[in-house]
Amino acid sequence: MVAKLSPEERSAFLKDHPGWAEVESRDAVKKSFAFDNFIEAWGFMSRVALAAEKADHHPEWFNVYNRVEITLTTHDAGGLSERDVALAAFIEAAAGEDD
Repeated sequence: MVAKLSPEERSAFLKDHPGWAEVESRDAVKKSFAFDNFIEAWGFMSRVALAAEKADHHPEWFNVYNRVEITLTTHDAGGLSERDVALAAFIEAAAGEDD
């Protein structure tokens, strides 16, 4: 069983990962990403999908043209967990935000 983040861990995550925001009425975070075009957005989604499948931890997402909105939560834990923290770090790197 995966444990939920403590309030302190949640605060640290939000501080260390700019752009992620808490989702109202859910124990989740979300972030929007914009790319130059649909192909770049799709490539990003493909990289994230491969990592998510390998980790057996899948994001909720929505895509329109060059925009991808991602919501992270761990359903097994009933909220945010270390699995979300790790996936968020990968997502940021895949989006080129770790430069």
